Amino acid sequence: MRSLLRSKIHLATVTEANVDYVGSITIDLDLIEATGLWVGEKVLVVSATTGARLETYVIEGEAGSGVIGINGAAAHLINAGEKVIIMGFEITDKPVKPRVILCNRENGIAEVLSERAGMILTAE
Repeated sequence: MRSLLRSKIHLATVTEANVDYVGSITIDLDLIEATGLWVGEKVLVVSATTGARLETYVIEGEAGSGVIGINGAAAHLINAGEKVIIMGFEITDKPVKPRVILCNRENGIAEVLSERAGMILTAE
């Protein structure tokens, strides 16, 4: 069994960081659905701005809002305005074709991508 990338939101902009909120990452429902993430799923979040890495779980944000909210203690590591990469993984013994999106400045979907052998290729 291997842990393989299944879902990825690439270069989203953090719109809010709230240390007083009870943990997690709030993600626009449109982005959740486009990548196949699940509410409550554990994700790896990486700041492309600072290199900070953390694990948390997904909370649904309003569709079309562009929200990417870093909540709880994680807000000490990643702040509003930072660019992040959000990844979900699957443990399996079979290959997985990841669902990967690149975000625009408003956290809408700029492009749908597919990753193969470490190269990013435009999909469909």
